[in-house]
Amino acid sequence: MELFIKLITFLLLLMPAITSSQYLRNNILNIRKVLPKQEAVTSYAVVFDAGSTGSRVHVYHFDQNLDLLHIGNDVELYNKTTPGLSAYADNPEQAAKSLIPLLEQAENVIPEDLHPKTPVTLGATAGLRLLDGDASEKILQSVRDMLSNRSNFNVQSDAVSIIDGTLEGSYLWVTVNYLLGNLGKSFTKTVGVMDLGGGSVQMAYAVSKKTAENAPKVADGEDPYIKKIVLKGKPYDLYVHSYLHFGREASRAEILKVTYNSANPCLLAGFDGTYTYAREDFKATAPPSGANFYRCKSIIRRALKLNYPCPYEKNCTFGGIWNGGGGRGQKKLFAASSFFYLAEDVGIIRANRPNSKIRPVDLEIAAMRACKLNVEDAASAYPALEESNIVPYVCMDLIYQHELLVHGFGLSPLQEITVGKQIEYEDAVVEAAWPLGNAVEAISSLPKFERLMYFA
Repeated sequence: MELFIKLITFLLLLMPAITSSQYLRNNILNIRKVLPKQEAVTSYAVVFDAGSTGSRVHVYHFDQNLDLLHIGNDVELYNKTTPGLSAYADNPEQAAKSLIPLLEQAENVIPEDLHPKTPVTLGATAGLRLLDGDASEKILQSVRDMLSNRSNFNVQSDAVSIIDGTLEGSYLWVTVNYLLGNLGKSFTKTVGVMDLGGGSVQMAYAVSKKTAENAPKVADGEDPYIKKIVLKGKPYDLYVHSYLHFGREASRAEILKVTYNSANPCLLAGFDGTYTYAREDFKATAPPSGANFYRCKSIIRRALKLNYPCPYEKNCTFGGIWNGGGGRGQKKLFAASSFFYLAEDVGIIRANRPNSKIRPVDLEIAAMRACKLNVEDAASAYPALEESNIVPYVCMDLIYQHELLVHGFGLSPLQEITVGKQIEYEDAVVEAAWPLGNAVEAISSLPKFERLMYFA
């Protein structure tokens, strides 16, 4: 026996030495064979943006850190359909059916076993806010029934609703700063946002704690000027306000109201028609001499209520609304939706780019040129507007956006603003719209994720 032990010892001495690193690696490999494979914690979110001019679906895929993952070659699934839900005021069932093709696209890109764990939300914006009576609620109920009956997605009781304008602005601020990598940083490093939709326009930016504490109080039932939000453990105070009736389509109605049944100098020569918004008709006739740049400016300033009394020591935007005090959170601005589309359609920025820089004065220069045209010449000059059948309003729209930015929001005519519909994120682009902010909140509320975002 003693001889056998000596022989074994001798043979072991002859074998190549196993290093500690080799030993560790071999044991790790053995452990991996024994332990079950751990799947990464990820989740999908589906958000419907039911705007005044159309409905859009956004599908996002997040990892456990709330970073976006690819869905195929893109970082999100995005598609849209027209018209918006508000066009079905007399047929709520048809309004819900209009979303089915978008719903099916979302279902097709999300693994079926994850459908019950995937939150789905629908936020209706200004278009539904402006409907009379209970028309909007009937549409929303039809959408709730459709989502519950046709899909296995996680539909909470409050998943389908009219999203108020201040929340819409807050979500857009989250979206833009998420995609730019600003969340978790000082408020001075964040970017303010403006969103010109069809029925309303929002302004949102982060302010100092002192500014937030001194914000004016509002009447009962009104949205406060400051929203408190926590993102990645860092609290932010957001100044946010939504101006209903001052979106791109709604503002035309307000401008035509000023001249009522008379000719309006914001319309191009040769146009005589009717403008319909929120099921109300407005006389839309150009003077025989056509549009007049300076007279149109005067009318738009009246529509914006720029002379409305300001109760906050002149710190107002328009209509007596507090402006948030300005500050470093508003130093850089990202302007979405129609701020981008109009600039692209009239050639201020190059087409087919996700975002570009403009100055308010660029809108004024473009307006001076557009207001001199008649409808026929403008149709040739702006083919993108001709496709949308809004050529007669190009002078009006350009002057309105300039006046809104400079005299409404108080920006310098020479301030550079980023206008965009998308933002580059890693090797793809993502829509610069409020649904991503909403999705981040929805995912943060799931049990398997930390609360990386919540309203304080």
